Amino acid sequence: MFMHNQRSNIWHNDDCRGSMKIISHHTLISILVDDQDEALQFYTGVLGLEKREDILFAPGLRLVTVAACGQCRPMLALARPDPATYRTEHIQQLITHTGQRIASIFATRDCQQRYEDLIARGVTFISTPVRQLYGVEAIFIDPYANAFSLLEAVPGVLDRFEHAQRNHDNSAA
Repeated sequence: MFMHNQRSNIWHNDDCRGSMKIISHHTLISILVDDQDEALQFYTGVLGLEKREDILFAPGLRLVTVAACGQCRPMLALARPDPATYRTEHIQQLITHTGQRIASIFATRDCQQRYEDLIARGVTFISTPVRQLYGVEAIFIDPYANAFSLLEAVPGVLDRFEHAQRNHDNSAA
């Protein structure tokens, strides 16, 4: 089980020995995939995230999570819709519909460089890096058409999230 390193900042950690260091953090959870093993390979092998949990609760009910190196949470849950809940013909519809929004925002220090690194690894981008008011952003998709933002935020933007997370952690303790 991954333990949070108190010396590290949950939003950025340079102590990722052996990791790609492409993604420094993500801020949202919940993506639907058709094949959890294939998705796990994409998120760990291509994007360089770490597998955190892989638990089979029952046949067809498996929890697979990944997170950025050095970040204890949030994690991405690579979720396959439960066939007991959804009819087979609706599962692909659900995955397609979910993929029409940005599922998560991944932070990086250099969007242009990480864009080039990920293109070289075969990642499909639907936008090149573009300067926005909040930073430089490029949008990519996973093998299931889930869209993700790769964001080099302007200074101070992500500090708000870190402050909110610290306050939440302190109140939960």
